[in-house]
Amino acid sequence: MSEPDQRFNQSEDLESEARRKTGKKNHQCFQCGKSYSQAGSLNRHMRIHTGEKPHTCAQCEKRFDRLENLKEHERIHTGEKPYKCLQCEKRFTHLGNLKEHERIHTGEKPFHCTQCGRSFTLSRHLKEHKKMHTGEKPFKCSQCERSFIQLGNLKEHERIHTGKKPHKCSQCEKRFFRLGNMKLHERVHKAI
Repeated sequence: MSEPDQRFNQSEDLESEARRKTGKKNHQCFQCGKSYSQAGSLNRHMRIHTGEKPHTCAQCEKRFDRLENLKEHERIHTGEKPYKCLQCEKRFTHLGNLKEHERIHTGEKPFHCTQCGRSFTLSRHLKEHKKMHTGEKPFKCSQCERSFIQLGNLKEHERIHTGKKPHKCSQCEKRFFRLGNMKLHERVHKAI
């Protein structure tokens, strides 16, 4: 690279760094108006609109718009869990999962129901809870007319139709549709 080219690149880098530090955002998305201080950030953002996913997992061929997301996904295949809870040593693949887990120790419940005031550790638990207020039951049994708020409840119900009893008493081999029923039953053995 010639000396004038090097000076130009250095000057361009300095300008870009100055924009980043000052918060000046010269690169604007023509579709939604969001602005960025660096062209690369705008280019990554544009993938939201184009649907482009240039990064592919070599193991399962799932595609990602960002390299960081691919790297994080690959941990599913490698089993790597780089994030560790300092309270109990439990390890996690994703930082977000560690943050959610840490609320068990802190007792923090940042998600609040506006209708009844009940609080939840996870946003998905609040979302499921809200269905109780709306009466929404999106999970429908294909065998009968019953509907459920949660997918897990539907799966549990479907065992009635299939006859599958996955929960086995450790003392007498008796089997149950529901885990809760098996645990109640096991108390019989403890009382003896």
